[in-house]
Amino acid sequence: MIDFNRLRPKRKMDGDINKLRNWPFLLPCLFVLMLCAGWPLIRTIFLGFTDATLENLHDADFIGISNYIDLCRDHDWWKAVYNTFIIAFVSVPLETILGLIIAMILRSHFKGKGFMRVVVLIPWTIPTIVSARMWAWMLNDVYGIINDLLMRASIIDSPIPWIASNSLSIISIILVDVWKATPYMALLLLAGLQSLPQDCFEAAEVDSIPMRRTFFKIILPLMKPTIIVAMIFRTLDAIRIFDLVYILSSGSSATATMSVFARKQLIDYADVGYGSAAATALLFFIAFLSIIYVSFHRKKLQGLK
Repeated sequence: MIDFNRLRPKRKMDGDINKLRNWPFLLPCLFVLMLCAGWPLIRTIFLGFTDATLENLHDADFIGISNYIDLCRDHDWWKAVYNTFIIAFVSVPLETILGLIIAMILRSHFKGKGFMRVVVLIPWTIPTIVSARMWAWMLNDVYGIINDLLMRASIIDSPIPWIASNSLSIISIILVDVWKATPYMALLLLAGLQSLPQDCFEAAEVDSIPMRRTFFKIILPLMKPTIIVAMIFRTLDAIRIFDLVYILSSGSSATATMSVFARKQLIDYADVGYGSAAATALLFFIAFLSIIYVSFHRKKLQGLK
């Protein structure tokens, strides 16, 4: 009789050998990754503890956590943090809701469905710089088409400064971001919808269960893991938002995000040390939120598997 217990250590040893054999194929990729991302990251973190400027970049003095203390006292920095989280935590839920609606429509059977899938993805495929400049022209209070259409429809009496006004600029940025990123969410959620078991939907159709009840009782519970993962990815991406805000508001302090604030310190003010500290703080914000998201939803995701 074969003793299978004697084979277990050998199988484990074979698995360890296979893992060692994979390393030569991974090392080039890891080397390129460290060269392109690891070294700039380490350099940025180090410069955050110095008084480096563009003039004395290689002769900077180590000043400890002085930049971070100044950052905590900087009103403009906390305004940028506030703007970043307002944009992220307002736009992401809107993009998720609209993306789920679009995904549900694209999942249904109708004539021209393939063409509609292509059309829906157009805002996402346009480069952000191009779409931001396009919306900056359309939202202009002098020659923008948005004000012209609203005035022709007698909705407003005079042009609205969508971008120039501090109170409306954040709303404009959020709306443009929703327009830009909703197709991305729709694509992720559509993939999740298509992976759901079709037996549940067929049984619901046979029993003539209303679509509203099917959505809340079947689709939404099964889609929770996909929705959570999609929201995590999109939230982390929204916190790093830069080009859309920078182009629409021209780097104004009233609408600046953390990325725009770091860029202004690095380039406009040539304060590399302070700007690096701001960029490092942004990195830790993203890492902290990632840990919170994963820790909070881990049990929920495991329970839904």
